[in-house]
Amino acid sequence: MTDHLPLDQAHCIPRRGHEHRLSEAQVRELQAQVDAWELTEDGRALSKTFRFPDYYHTISFVNALAHVANREDHHPDLSVHYDRCVVRWSTHDCGGLSENDFICAAKADRLA
Repeated sequence: MTDHLPLDQAHCIPRRGHEHRLSEAQVRELQAQVDAWELTEDGRALSKTFRFPDYYHTISFVNALAHVANREDHHPDLSVHYDRCVVRWSTHDCGGLSENDFICAAKADRLA
C-alpha cells in the first residue's frame, strides 16, 4: 500500500496482472479513505458523480482531471453532462480495483 502516505499525495505505479487486484478487505480499507465513492455492482470499479453549477465548471473539472490522469498514467471512464461528471476508476490490466484507483479517486476529490 502507500506506506501511510495520504492517498491524494501518493503516485500511481504500473499494476499489470491479477496479483495487483485488491482483496475485498483491502478495498474496504481504502474505500474508507475516499469520500462517497461507490463500488459498481460487479465490485470491479469505483464510481462517483461530481455536481457543478454549470457546464463551464463541469468542463473545468474534466480538464483538470485529464491532466492528473495523464500525469499518473491512469485514466478514468467519464460521463460528462451539463452540470455533472460521473467518474469511474478501474484497473483493466488487473481485472478489477488496484491501489491506483483509490489514489486517483482521492486526487479527483481534491480537485473538486
